[in-house]
Amino acid sequence: MTSLDAELTAEASHLETSRAALAAMRKRTEELTRTDAGGDPFSAEMLARALAKRLEQLLDDGTTPLFFGRLDFGPTGTPYAGETFHVGRRHVTDVAGDPLVVDWRAPVSTAFYQASAIAPEGVRRRRRFGFSAGRLTSFEDEHLESGEETGLGSRLLAEEIERPRVGPMRDIVATIQPDQDALVRAGLETSLCIQGAPGTGKTAVGLHRAAYLLYAYRERLSRSGVLVVGPNTAFLGYIAEVLPALGEVDVQQRTVGQLVARVPVRGSDSPDALAVKGDARMAAVVARSLTAGLGTPSAPLVITDGVRLRIGPSELGEIVAEARTAYEAGTPYSTARDRVARRVAERFRRQVERRGGSPTDVWVSRVARSRPLKTWLESLWPAADPAGLVARLLGDRSLLARAAEGLLSDAEQDAIAWDTRPRRPRWTEADAVLIDEAAGLLDRVPGYGHVIVDEAQDLSPMQARAIARRSVYGSLTVLGDLAQGTAVNAARDWPTLLGHLEKPGTVVTPLTTGYRMPAEIVEFANRLLPALGADVSPARSVRRAPGALVVEAVGDPIAAAVRAARAAVAEPGSVAVITADATVARVSAALTDAGLAVADPLADAGPDAAGAVTVLPATLAKGLEFDTVIVLEPSEIVAAEPRGLNRLYVVLTRAVSRLTVLHSSALDYPLGRVDKIGGE
Repeated sequence: MTSLDAELTAEASHLETSRAALAAMRKRTEELTRTDAGGDPFSAEMLARALAKRLEQLLDDGTTPLFFGRLDFGPTGTPYAGETFHVGRRHVTDVAGDPLVVDWRAPVSTAFYQASAIAPEGVRRRRRFGFSAGRLTSFEDEHLESGEETGLGSRLLAEEIERPRVGPMRDIVATIQPDQDALVRAGLETSLCIQGAPGTGKTAVGLHRAAYLLYAYRERLSRSGVLVVGPNTAFLGYIAEVLPALGEVDVQQRTVGQLVARVPVRGSDSPDALAVKGDARMAAVVARSLTAGLGTPSAPLVITDGVRLRIGPSELGEIVAEARTAYEAGTPYSTARDRVARRVAERFRRQVERRGGSPTDVWVSRVARSRPLKTWLESLWPAADPAGLVARLLGDRSLLARAAEGLLSDAEQDAIAWDTRPRRPRWTEADAVLIDEAAGLLDRVPGYGHVIVDEAQDLSPMQARAIARRSVYGSLTVLGDLAQGTAVNAARDWPTLLGHLEKPGTVVTPLTTGYRMPAEIVEFANRLLPALGADVSPARSVRRAPGALVVEAVGDPIAAAVRAARAAVAEPGSVAVITADATVARVSAALTDAGLAVADPLADAGPDAAGAVTVLPATLAKGLEFDTVIVLEPSEIVAAEPRGLNRLYVVLTRAVSRLTVLHSSALDYPLGRVDKIGGE
């Protein structure tokens, strides 16, 4: 046996020891769950929940290696001098409590991602491991203190980056690059905006940042929580397994629609209505409609409680004016309203006290809820509910005109006004956001310690405000690509959107280097950039893969797609056919008739198992990745919506290994003529 074989055997033995230790940790936790902890029922329930979460974190997937790297520190220069650490997805200790695997988020692990031959950070040797089905098969060393660094030339790193993409998105802890790692480990107080070109790993950075923050700020975030906001349910299904695989199971993942779901959404808006309802001016329109009902006291308020008590209109006016000032300064409408009732009741108490009485706080509360005071209050500061407020605004043209005066043109008011006010409105997604705006004026919305927003370029200003309400006291990680903006109200620049998110000072960090997508595909898609109206730097890729791009003119694109899909399923990895939404049913039927298994992206939550073909409408492609992508009729995708070229850019950047573009219509876009592209 050679010395290298002996080392590989020793590392494999360490892996088995670590797996046994993790199993023992889980067994000890299971034993605790069966122990009667005693104490009060609430404490017992909280302990049971904590133990159940811990059990989930200690699950061991035998197909995933417990560690992927190793650090050997030199004899001097760091607190870890002379020590060796195996770096993995979670912390594993032996019975004595000594670490067998250290969590990738631990401070000592930073050197695995940041150390280099120029700045070794005390690391004598960095080792990467190769695995197959959870079994350790190889390793690769870099002797940093000797100036030896493989970097992106590492064979094992390249294999991990290029590993076929089957099933939901997976973590990238073994391949995080230094520029990504610096963003992942930014402090909790820091808000980030990452302008990430396709294939640069911005989504992975955001999710790994969530995992890092939960590790580094566990106590603070256990109270306030972490929220991930994604563009659609297919995307959320695609990323759903990343955080649990890293041991983090307590993160909420929502679309904006789910976040503001106060009413059932059954309707849809015209593009004109959508543009107006998503505009930031609607915040002022909603606020005006709420204050339109406020009045000024013009008569005294009299109550009888054993004696006759009276407050004049001038004194009442002072109370109402003070509450209105507080509301305008940010106090919720309902809180300010309750304050009016309470202060009026307090004034009545003073009158009773001057007469020798001693009314208690209970008396004050009873007076504040009394019928005469409630009737008076309703006439001057009416109670409101969010849905009712928006229904009145959209259903009453005179109220809309007053609230929108100087803000919306007559045509814009016409675009959003209802012909009549229905008893059961068919609310739209944009209406739900307006209702959430109203709810935020009435009462404080519970917030989160950190919110991660992916595909943020498609947020309307009003959607951004909905997210801002939930991160008033927390920080944000904003992820997106202005070139991929396809929504009616898509952002044209980051500073404006960050202003709507109420994080105007956030620094925008570009990610332009891609690691998974072949350069041939990236360069092809980059031809669209000049026509997209986005001031972004083009992506570049460190990976070349001859044959990754095929552009073919065909007579029957659907028949050609069937042939291409049959060939693609014979290759490793996931396969998707992306087409204009109107063609999805025909493409699915053709694939099924040809005997190919077809996956539904909504039902199957993203890329399906090997052997199945996901048929994806272009409008759902954003954020997803597949090894092989077959794009049908780019011209139909472009023609289907106002920002069709941006949609095509999204579609062309979903492949991480092979892209085939099939068309019967000429490519009259900045992509160039077919004879210039074919055969590349």
